[in-house]
Amino acid sequence: MLTLKEKIETIRPTLATQLGVDNRYALPRLSKVVLNTGIGKLREPKQVTLITDRLAKITGQKPSPRGAKKSIASFKVREGETIGLMVTLRGKRMYGFLDKLINVAIPRMRDFRGFDEKSVDATGNLTISIREHTIFPETADEELKDVFGFAITIVTTAPNRATALAFFRALNFPFKKN
Repeated sequence: MLTLKEKIETIRPTLATQLGVDNRYALPRLSKVVLNTGIGKLREPKQVTLITDRLAKITGQKPSPRGAKKSIASFKVREGETIGLMVTLRGKRMYGFLDKLINVAIPRMRDFRGFDEKSVDATGNLTISIREHTIFPETADEELKDVFGFAITIVTTAPNRATALAFFRALNFPFKKN
């Protein structure tokens, strides 16, 4: 079975003819993968470290805390208080994470019928949401008491939505069939 990086190299010629591009550097590439999660009501330091540790296990990289930009009294949030975590993956970690996501985690999702094509925005980035972090094998055997979800944004160098969709389809991303 080919890794994602090897698969990208094999699809380049067919993608170039499909898109009508002569220069191989004009073809879309994966730029980075960004994972975001909101902590929500779990603001106790013990629970924040638990979520941080689990995200670090899943991605292989420590997440950076994101603070509130301003105080909101009705939400009991103070400025600078940690309200979310973010991980940006590039290079080998990005390809390893995407391989694991496509080949291991997505098949373990409950009632999965494919990603909606509307998840690809006008600038060519795919954003998907994961409801339960337990679909990843690193965290499957832990307690199911504190289950959290996160958003994954796959950033590409595609100039528009149509080019990005062709790129993701060539990589066999599971999209819904219309």
